[in-house]
Amino acid sequence: VSTVHTEPRTSSGAMRTITNLSPKFFFCLSVALLCQAGMLWGHPQCLDYGPPFQPPFHLEFCSAYETFGCCDQDKDNSIAAKYWEIMDYIDLQGHELCGEYIKDILCQECSPYAAHLYDAENPQTPLRNLPGLCFDYCSEFHFNCRSAITLLTNDKHIQECCERNKTRFCNLLNIQDQDYCYPNVLKNTDLNSNLGSVVEDPKGCLQLCLKEVANGLRNPVLMLHANDNTHRAFVAEQVGIIWVYLPDGSRLEEPFLDIKKIVLASPWIGDERGFLGMAFHPKHKRNRKFYIYYSYMDKKKAEKIRISEFKVLASDVNKADPRSERSLLELEEPAANHNGGQLLFGLDGCLYLFIGDGGKAGDPFGKFGNAQNKSTLLGKVLRIDVNGKSPDGKPYRIPPDNPFVSDPKALPEVYAYGVRNMWRCAVDRGDPVTHKGRGRIFCGDVGQNRFEEVDIIVKGGNYGWRAKEGFECYDIKLCYNSSLDDILPIFAYGHSVGKSVTGGYVYRGCESPNLNGLYIFGDFMSGRLMALQEDERENKWKKQDICIGSTKACAFPGLISSYNKFIISFAEDEAGELYFMATSYPSAYAPHGSIYKFVDPARRAPPGKCKHKPIPVKTKSKRIPFAPLASKSLGFHFIVWHNCIQSQRLTFEHSLKPNNRMSRKHARTDGGVVKALDWDYLGT
Repeated sequence: VSTVHTEPRTSSGAMRTITNLSPKFFFCLSVALLCQAGMLWGHPQCLDYGPPFQPPFHLEFCSAYETFGCCDQDKDNSIAAKYWEIMDYIDLQGHELCGEYIKDILCQECSPYAAHLYDAENPQTPLRNLPGLCFDYCSEFHFNCRSAITLLTNDKHIQECCERNKTRFCNLLNIQDQDYCYPNVLKNTDLNSNLGSVVEDPKGCLQLCLKEVANGLRNPVLMLHANDNTHRAFVAEQVGIIWVYLPDGSRLEEPFLDIKKIVLASPWIGDERGFLGMAFHPKHKRNRKFYIYYSYMDKKKAEKIRISEFKVLASDVNKADPRSERSLLELEEPAANHNGGQLLFGLDGCLYLFIGDGGKAGDPFGKFGNAQNKSTLLGKVLRIDVNGKSPDGKPYRIPPDNPFVSDPKALPEVYAYGVRNMWRCAVDRGDPVTHKGRGRIFCGDVGQNRFEEVDIIVKGGNYGWRAKEGFECYDIKLCYNSSLDDILPIFAYGHSVGKSVTGGYVYRGCESPNLNGLYIFGDFMSGRLMALQEDERENKWKKQDICIGSTKACAFPGLISSYNKFIISFAEDEAGELYFMATSYPSAYAPHGSIYKFVDPARRAPPGKCKHKPIPVKTKSKRIPFAPLASKSLGFHFIVWHNCIQSQRLTFEHSLKPNNRMSRKHARTDGGVVKALDWDYLGT
């Protein structure tokens, strides 16, 4: 094998360079690279390392990629300008012979597989000047248009060596995986059949990726926004502390609210008591009000849940006034479990409270249990108006259209009943175009011994517990009672899948358009992530598993392919993007909780479409920058090389430029320095 002597490759895009290597080393290195290549999984990716998108406007020049690719109108115009600049140097015959070749080559920046064509899958490797061309196509181009090579690239090595040498030129432009060279990449049905769709693995599992946005939290039970255009995130820990995260990802050092001295929580694994819920008033910008839901112990040592109103300080929007607490509702809990915990405001402006059945097992309270007994607030969905007081002195009003206000055997707060322990509910924002689904309330209701379920809450609905668990009977006598008239779940799953559902959200964000309309949720115990898609024709919901990191689909900068197992809660930011909170050790005092953002690696929104301008807020507290724990490390598998080189130890030194691609890579052996050894990373 002959060696090649060239100038070192630079970050501006010079071609690969390998110098002064022995044939034995070169052969072994090739074997190692082939081994690495077998671990790659191709996925659409642009040169900015993001997924492709559907351009918002027609592309006049690179029109082959106007339905899906990596160029918007501005990029298309810049490529067209470059094309005409090149063609100004070419005569009429050259226009006829080379025009299409040059256009096709330039437009590969718009290909949904541009990162593969330019060896740009990894941001730490230099970018090619020209895309990878299949040998036959390259040979045709060289035969007809070799004089145009100097116009297409400023790489002196290519300009000097390749205008007359077709084989050398095409070898340099070759890429290892021939499926991705141009134009073969256009003909590969495996790569193009579902291009732009949420990618499924062979088992039908949806491939999504994650971005870690917070960590070091003690059982983060919720993340909310105040709907005030500041795009702050309020994150609550189970111990009773709420933190403020700013749009740049930093956290304020001082908490928004700290009531850990009041909140009843313990270090016991899986303890359900603690700070459980929070909701901002729909007119929070004007009245500064928000509401919380937490466990506490009264002076008589009775365990209770309390729903309270607080106000934010007028002098600091990032601090709640701890003296402003106004208790709205308190309930004694018969047991330590099934405390419920969800608070949310519906589109009607009313506050919805989701109360557990009182705990223990099987709802053993009374003849029918608490959940079927409308004269108790346990096991219910409650609906109240916080903008006033009741004639009987309650610190809230009863909405006059509550379903049981005229029933003497029911409490007027009850909106729905027959619930066991709904853990995490959410209001659907509705389709961003049609508004379909807007206002629906989705809940995950934790089951007993066999089934977990997902429900859509309706006025006056009976959700079956304890007569039913999921779709099946739990209490036979109650189950076959003709007056049950229960509302069935939209989905239920058995305990072979998971044993504690965590309700999620319907995705209505901007950044991942493929996910629109998917209800994304999970299971606390198994760590499974799942999605439900509505089939309107059959009036059913289809379930699909979500897989994170099961392929190389998440090989984008800033994305990760793993998460903590115990899924505590889901969240939606002010822009509608979805997140979930999980921990590796489910104790209220263990700082092992993280927050992850969902990212679709197959398709994103067009550049600029999802930009928003948060209203700046004054901060009086120190900002703590975010430091990711789950960062990827780039490197090589050395075992193959080590065996191949016969114990000649190989180490690498990286010379990195700040905020730039890798400019040089050097290899050092125990026997001396090898100059400018350059290749692409193929795995970690």
